[in-house]
Amino acid sequence: MKLTDEQFLADFAEMSVCGATPGGGVDRQAATPEDHKTRAWFSGWLARHGFTESVDAIGNQFGMCELLPGRPWVLVGSHLDSQPLAGRYDGAYGVLAGAYAATRVLDQITDQTLNPQFNVAVVNWFNEEGSRFAPSLMGSSVFTGKLPLEKALATRDHVGVTVAEALGGGTVAHGPAPTLSEVAHYAEIHIEQGRVLEDSGINIGLVDRTWAASKYRVRVVGSQSHTGSTRMEDRQDALYGASLIITAVRELTEEFEPGRLHSSVSELYVLPNSPVTVAREVTMNVDLRSPDEAVLARAVEMLAVRVAECEARSRTRVLVEPTHSWGLLAYPPAGVALARSAARELGLSYTEVMTVAGHDSTNLKDVVPTVMLFVPSVAGISHNEMELTRDGDALRGVRLLTEVLGRLVSGNPA
Repeated sequence: MKLTDEQFLADFAEMSVCGATPGGGVDRQAATPEDHKTRAWFSGWLARHGFTESVDAIGNQFGMCELLPGRPWVLVGSHLDSQPLAGRYDGAYGVLAGAYAATRVLDQITDQTLNPQFNVAVVNWFNEEGSRFAPSLMGSSVFTGKLPLEKALATRDHVGVTVAEALGGGTVAHGPAPTLSEVAHYAEIHIEQGRVLEDSGINIGLVDRTWAASKYRVRVVGSQSHTGSTRMEDRQDALYGASLIITAVRELTEEFEPGRLHSSVSELYVLPNSPVTVAREVTMNVDLRSPDEAVLARAVEMLAVRVAECEARSRTRVLVEPTHSWGLLAYPPAGVALARSAARELGLSYTEVMTVAGHDSTNLKDVVPTVMLFVPSVAGISHNEMELTRDGDALRGVRLLTEVLGRLVSGNPA
C-alpha cells in the first residue's frame, strides 16, 4: 500500500512523542535514552517498510534497499537528535521526509515508471547537534573522513561519559553499512530555521551556499575570592570579565549593516559556581557568522581588540582558542539546477538561499554531489519548543524531495 500524506503527518506526530516536552517540543540529545527511543522507533518504521537496517561504528543509522548489487548508493536523510528543549522539526522532519521519499521512489520502481541506476538508503546521522558531545555534525564528519572515528568515540560529555559508552546498548548493526566510496549522491531537506521563505511567501529554498563562520572557545581566568569581604579593587572576577566579553560580542553586530553579522555567546561554565565566591574561571563559546567573508574578517579583528580591553578592565586573563572556521562554501551547482528543475516540474515557487546554520549536507557536499532543500519555518523560530513548519509546507517538501530523489536514483537530472 502506497504511503499517503496523511500517513506522513501521523507518523511524524507519533515519532514526536519520543522525548516529548511539556512545551510541545522534544529533548533527545545524542545517545540519551530519549534519542535511543527515537532511533528504535525509526528502526521499527524501516523494518515495516521493507528496508534493511545497518548502523556504522559512529552510530549513523541506515535504512537500505539494495536494488542493484554492487552499484553505488544514493543517500537521503538528516538527523533525529535535538538540542535541549528543542523543536520537533529540526532534523527529524528531514529523516522522515527522506524515508517517505525513498519509499515512494521504490513504489515507482515497482510500478516500472522509474528505472534505477543506483541503490537507495535513508540515513539518520548521529549527533548532528553537538549539544551533548562536541563537535556537532559528528556522524557525518566521521563518515566523510573529516573526524577520526577513535577521536569521536573517545569524546566525553560534561559528566565524563564517552560517545562509545553512550552508544552502547542502542541500535544494533545488521550487516554492513554504506561507506563514502560507495555513495554516488546525497540529498537532504530541512526546515529553514529562518524566515526568508515565510516572509516572501515562497514554497522552497534551494540552498546554494553557506555563510562564513568563525567559532572560538574562550576561557576567562581570574582569582577565586569571597563575594562579601574581598575589596572591589582586589577582585579578579572571571564572571565580570566574561560579561564584558559577552556584551562586546553582541555589540560587534552594530558596527555593520543589519544582517551582515550574527554573533553569539553560548554554553557558559562558571567555576566554582558558588553563591558566595567570586568566579575564578569562566569558559564559553563565541560564534561569529556572516554572508560576507570581508565582514567576518573585520569582525574577527575587532573582537581581538575588544577582548584585550575586557581583559584589562576586569583584571583577568583571557585565552581564545579557535575551534571551527569556514568561508562561503558553495553547494554543487548541478544539484541546485536539478532541484530548480524539479520544483518547476511540480509547480512550486522557489528561490536560492544561503544556509546560516550548519547541516550534515555541509560535510557531504565537499565529497559527493549533494542537493540541499529548505521548507519554511514559522517566524523563523528554531532550537525552541515553539518551532513549527505548517503541514502544507512539510508535505510540499516531501513531494519535491521525492522528485529530486527519483531523478538521482534514475541518473536522470533533467
